[in-house]
Amino acid sequence: MRLPQARLDQVLDRFHEVEARMGAATEGAEIVRLGKEHAELKPVADAVEALSRARAEVEDLRLLADDPEMGALAAEELAQKEEGLPDLERSVALLLAPRDADEKASAILEVRAGTGGDEAALFAGDLFRMYARYASLQGWRVEVDSVSEGEMGGYKEIIASITGDGVFGRMKFERGVHRVQRVPETEAQGRIHTSAATVAVLPEAEDVDIVIEDKDIRIDTYRASGSGGQHVNKTDSAVRITHLPTGLVATSSEKSQHENRRKAMINLKARLYDMQRQEKDKARSDSRKSQVGSGDRSERIRTYNFPQGRVTDHRINLTLYNLARIVAGDALDEVIEPLIAEDQAARLADLEAELG
Repeated sequence: MRLPQARLDQVLDRFHEVEARMGAATEGAEIVRLGKEHAELKPVADAVEALSRARAEVEDLRLLADDPEMGALAAEELAQKEEGLPDLERSVALLLAPRDADEKASAILEVRAGTGGDEAALFAGDLFRMYARYASLQGWRVEVDSVSEGEMGGYKEIIASITGDGVFGRMKFERGVHRVQRVPETEAQGRIHTSAATVAVLPEAEDVDIVIEDKDIRIDTYRASGSGGQHVNKTDSAVRITHLPTGLVATSSEKSQHENRRKAMINLKARLYDMQRQEKDKARSDSRKSQVGSGDRSERIRTYNFPQGRVTDHRINLTLYNLARIVAGDALDEVIEPLIAEDQAARLADLEAELG
């Protein structure tokens, strides 16, 4: 794909405009907004400038190639520059292609047991441990906000904050229904059961993205429930915040009521922000063939078949036979990377359509 120079100049013009406005801005909200846009535009502007320089060098070398004295040397260097130009064009095209504004955001992870009773709760526990291990390998921080344990282990529901650079950009591909096929420990006849768990990944909203009025929320405290023992709260420290206009509910059930209020409010902002995202995404995705990153929570996205050691992602017909390492979190990238590549291809197709 050859990007028109006018499109590249447009990016640089906007970057320089934002830089100039940052120097003149006095209001806090505007400074934050411009700072965020500047941080997003800078790597794009740097890449565009590198591409523009490479194009100029190629043109200069083409002129030198006809020179009697410098021709041979220029031709050799020209071949090298021309060989690297398509990769540079593609890198810039990916940066310019329509992309998720929350690519770099931290995220709220929610894993819930679905059909399958106790086995579904155990599977939800396996999934959460897989994500916690994966997050650790990426250098992200995981903090549990709310948990409801299963009677035989695992989780009926667990909600956690994952903080780090680019969390949502990678984890968003995990949204949907995950299905497991295996022999439960409680199955005396050795029959394979099918169970499911639902994963939701919400981008953590910035304060400038979502403003919640006090009159629009109701805050309730209650005693957290669990499987018993020392981890169950004995005071009403758990917090439930209800957003009255939408009916959205966010909870946190750790030991500190003050901390629970903070976490529940972050969770509520993420839910409201995700609601807005879904409305925008639906309009955009209706015109796209690729739905890799659609985030439909009712969509069955992946099957983990333990007897055959197989993991299948149904969105891109990807089948891998290293289930143990994937479920351990060590090889989850082997699933996520192809999903990212598929999404990038769709984004490049969108850019080509935009450029005509």
